[in-house]
Amino acid sequence: MTISALEPTQASPKSAELLAGVKRMLGATPNMFRVAAHAPSVLESMGAQFGAAAHGSLSAKAREAIALCVAEWNGCDYCLSAHSVFGKSAGLSPDDQTLARAGSASDPKLAQLVGLARSILENHGHVPEAKLTAAREAGVSDAELLEVVANVALNVFTNYFNLVAGTPIDFPLVQHRPRV
Repeated sequence: MTISALEPTQASPKSAELLAGVKRMLGATPNMFRVAAHAPSVLESMGAQFGAAAHGSLSAKAREAIALCVAEWNGCDYCLSAHSVFGKSAGLSPDDQTLARAGSASDPKLAQLVGLARSILENHGHVPEAKLTAAREAGVSDAELLEVVANVALNVFTNYFNLVAGTPIDFPLVQHRPRV
C-alpha cells in the first residue's frame, strides 16, 4: 500500500505550516514528511523528534550512522536512501556507511555508539551489561547512551512509518541486504 505524498496546497493548514518548516530546514520537502502531512500530529511529532535529536550531544555523523544501522536492520530502503545522502553530508564515507549498516565503525567511540544501537535492536532493549561496560570504557557518557536509545526509537518510528505507508523513495536508491 502507498499513502500519497501531499502537496503543501493539499494539506491542512497545520500540516502546510509544518511542511514549510521542513522545507526551510532541509531546503526540500522529502516524501516522508509529505506523507506524514495526512496526520498533522504525526508530522508534528516527527519534526519535534528530529529537532530534539539534533540538539543533543551526539554528532550528526553519529546520528546518521545510527540511522543507517537501524534502517538496515529493519529493511527500510526509504530511510537507507535518505540517510545515505544525509550521512555523506555529515562526513560518513561510503566505507563508513557500509560499516554503520552492519552495526560498526572504524572510529572506536562511534563503533561503540553504533554497536549499542545494533544491540538495542537485536535484544529489544535488553542490552547486555558487558556491552554497556565496554561503551562506558570507550568514553560513552550516560547522556550519549540515552541519546542512542532515543535515536534508535526515532529511526524505528520512521522506518515503520515508511514501510507501512510505502513512501515513494525520492533519494538515490539504496537497498537493504536481506538478513540470512
